[in-house]
Amino acid sequence: MKKIEAVIRAEKLDDVMEALKSAGAPGLMVTRIEGHGRQKGLTEQFRGREFKVDLLPKIKVETVVRDADAARFVDIIARAAKTGEIGDGKIFVSAVADVMRIRTKEMGDGAV
Repeated sequence: MKKIEAVIRAEKLDDVMEALKSAGAPGLMVTRIEGHGRQKGLTEQFRGREFKVDLLPKIKVETVVRDADAARFVDIIARAAKTGEIGDGKIFVSAVADVMRIRTKEMGDGAV
């Protein structure tokens, strides 16, 4: 199994959720986060004064999928989240050793 963590722009959340739902994703978790990548935040003006915003609002979408489905879901998320601008985000894929469905105590792929 693979855990896919996508850090995306907040305004792309609905697009990503709809794409995952349409593709049959087994489930997902969404967390509102703050951070920055290469752009190192941004500079804004308020009442004629400049100030720097170091941490930008982002969304982290997480899902766990079967190994065979991981590349397909990564591609689905990337297409749905892309704007072509700096700050579109990143997708991290990591191995999941095991999973258990609490209600039934089912383990492994069947619990995904």
